Amino acid sequence: MKIEASNPEDYIAQLPEERQAVMEKLRQVIADNLPADFTEMMNYGMIGYVVPHSVYPAGYHVNPTLPLPFVNIASQKNFVGLYHMGIYANPDLLEWFVSEFPKHCKRKLDMGKSCIRFKKMDDIPYELIGELISKMTAQEWIDIYEESIKS
Repeated sequence: MKIEASNPEDYIAQLPEERQAVMEKLRQVIADNLPADFTEMMNYGMIGYVVPHSVYPAGYHVNPTLPLPFVNIASQKNFVGLYHMGIYANPDLLEWFVSEFPKHCKRKLDMGKSCIRFKKMDDIPYELIGELISKMTAQEWIDIYEESIKS
């Protein structure tokens, strides 16, 4: 589901009505729990949360003109996706999330390397997502990122 949007509000407005409330709530949970120095913007056609160039001038090594990506959310064809790069890069954070998920959600965790897929809109663990978002500062993410690109 490719949406051309210049800002998060425009992105959400283009979604089917049943997805709009879910994406708004997910966006609000992230905003309420996002540590300082991350910025919301459109990123790769999704709503993204990045470390801006003002905090990390080097940017994303794949394309240094882009800020360092951290989290994205998107309404895909069959699910709402939360893409959290910290989970992908930090095994301890991944282990914590996987162990906590069943305490917050009655469905089985559907996850790829950094993508958490929510196919049932009535069973999204917003409280757990808020806690996940709060667990890594921008500087912690930069440190992990720099260490991983050196390897």
